[in-house]
Amino acid sequence: MMVRVPALDLSALDPEQAAAVRAPRGPVCVLAGAGTGKTRTITHRIAHLIAGGHVKPDQVLAVTFTARAAGEMRGRLRAMGLGGEAGQVQARTFHAAALRQLRYFWPQVVGDVPWQLLDSKFPVVAQAAHRAGLGTATEMIRDLLSEIEWAKASLIAPEDYPAAAARHHRDAPAEVTRVAQVYAGYESAKTSADGLLLDFDDLLLHTAAALEDFPAVADEFRGRYRSFVVDEYQDVTPLQQRVLDAWLGERDDLTVVGDANQTIYSFTGASPNHLLDFSRRFPDATVIRLERDYRSTPQVVSLANRVIGAARGRIAGTRLALIGQRPDGPEPEFAEYPDVPAEAADVAAKIKKLIAAGTPAAEIAVLYRINAQSEPFEQALSARDIPFQVRGGEGFFQRPEVRQAVLALRQVDARDDLPDEARSGSELITLVRAALAPVGLTAEEPAGAQARERWSSLLALVQLTEELVGHDAEIDLTGLLRELATRAEAKHPPTVDGVTLASLHAAKGLEWDAVFLVGVSDGTLPIQHVLGDDGKASDQAALEEERRLLYVGVTRAREHLTISWALARTEGRRRVRRRSRFLTGLVPDESPASRIAAATGPKDVDGKRPLCRVCAKPLIGTYATMLGRCRRCPAELDQELLDALKEWRAEKAEALRVREFVVFTDTTLTAVAEQLPTDDAALASIAGIGPKKIEQYGADVLAIVASRMRATTQNRR
Repeated sequence: MMVRVPALDLSALDPEQAAAVRAPRGPVCVLAGAGTGKTRTITHRIAHLIAGGHVKPDQVLAVTFTARAAGEMRGRLRAMGLGGEAGQVQARTFHAAALRQLRYFWPQVVGDVPWQLLDSKFPVVAQAAHRAGLGTATEMIRDLLSEIEWAKASLIAPEDYPAAAARHHRDAPAEVTRVAQVYAGYESAKTSADGLLLDFDDLLLHTAAALEDFPAVADEFRGRYRSFVVDEYQDVTPLQQRVLDAWLGERDDLTVVGDANQTIYSFTGASPNHLLDFSRRFPDATVIRLERDYRSTPQVVSLANRVIGAARGRIAGTRLALIGQRPDGPEPEFAEYPDVPAEAADVAAKIKKLIAAGTPAAEIAVLYRINAQSEPFEQALSARDIPFQVRGGEGFFQRPEVRQAVLALRQVDARDDLPDEARSGSELITLVRAALAPVGLTAEEPAGAQARERWSSLLALVQLTEELVGHDAEIDLTGLLRELATRAEAKHPPTVDGVTLASLHAAKGLEWDAVFLVGVSDGTLPIQHVLGDDGKASDQAALEEERRLLYVGVTRAREHLTISWALARTEGRRRVRRRSRFLTGLVPDESPASRIAAATGPKDVDGKRPLCRVCAKPLIGTYATMLGRCRRCPAELDQELLDALKEWRAEKAEALRVREFVVFTDTTLTAVAEQLPTDDAALASIAGIGPKKIEQYGADVLAIVASRMRATTQNRR
């Protein structure tokens, strides 16, 4: 079939785009910054190669990483008369291309062994986890799934997983040998007398093997496809690169497009190294940089350049200095709030004003680091009757762990052996924590991304309870459940006319007129497990990926951009958070948020600035505030007193039938063992000990401290 390619008009392209389009057949690397028109450049290059007779339309295979991106590329090609029909350019995801090829070549490679695509990996992994003695909790299975997917994408076999996990600093959900056992069990379970079950990674593995091990298959494939284009090349995994190498063979007709500074999926096995090493592999490659940004105003572009300009490491050496091409717009805004509810309320108010001024709701987004942050913003938008849709995650009250938690609370409410005083006021908070403990709410943040996400959702329920108690001290468990039901039943139609709520990962590749980046504080962005207890990054590469997440968030905004953070999670809590370290030097000195932060820093509920009791410097971070001293400042800890306090806490918790942390956390007891309080006032000065705790446990704690101090004095005599 002869395809006529319309005469190409390159006059609408900028000089760099045109250079990429006209580059000779062969290895071409296009370093394309955010908003620089890479899809238009790719499609015009394909058309140029076809028009010049270098390749036929059906000999071109363009691959990208999401079905949405592949669909957009097909649409562009179709408009140029080159896509969407047989005999024309193929634009697919890696997995879709592999599935099509494997179905065709399977009889030649494997014979008549039947196979089918695995609908869901979850039950198979759950079965393997059960056999390995790890249980089948949903968050555990999800984390195990993530580890298996990472290992397969990284070409790591089950027996090699333990060493690889250590080498790559994996946040494994269980002991690495047990994870490897589950991985091996999962692989074995997919093979049976009835045939094979293949997951998406298997599609890539078998496709690569077919081309590597069967010359006839390789010759037939390479006779069909002669030119390859790979979009978002910074996100390629070792497994996908292996498939690409098998497709290419010894040829070099390859165009890759990517931006190493938008690498945000390394946790899945993606690596920018193939992009960074492209010129080494192909010394004669043409390398072109697209830096003219047509998406965002110069003001947004300037901030994006400053965010990524502070990056360190190898990727930073490839940074692109974006040049804004749009007319001037408003300066990005920065806002600091006393707590998250205040942040959410003000963001909703600003969105209401934008909509009233003519910005469509569908052109507004609220972006955050993890999905668990969405609830207060869902509530604030709902309170103002602003429609919204949650992208890349369910609405807060539709999440499985939240539904499970509400069910647990209903079961507690149905009990008739709980006194009324245990169901209301400040005791309600303790009751909710205890009820959610079996569901997965632990005293410390767990390991594993899925487990942390689940834990954060459960913690958000506790924080919501604290907020409600703060507004109504008489609210009881029945009233809490009624409030939760009201919020869950609020109708928010997932219409395209609604404001988008999304995680930064889910926002990749999208753009809006107005973007609100919320929760930009240390411990959230960058995420806490990257920082470590002392606030210093234990993994510099992971920290830099967090910075790139912020960069991706900034570059989603076309015109309006607001970056905000809160000093406390809930109203009335100690203001111990600080804005993200990534914002250092970016918040203008005249900004109200800058003045607030510089003048006061984090405050406690009384408006007093928490200072280290050793060096008198401002305290930073929850752990330091709880102890009342900087982590590095010396302090005398009475270990025997701490042991005695923990023993008392265990007995008290058992008597009350609650978890130990409900009485006091380890950090609070450590602070007691260091500060040796002698009266209620001294107890009250320790973070985590309020009037109710003093009323319940103060006499016991003071008696234990006094007893230990007497024993110490006698020993000294």
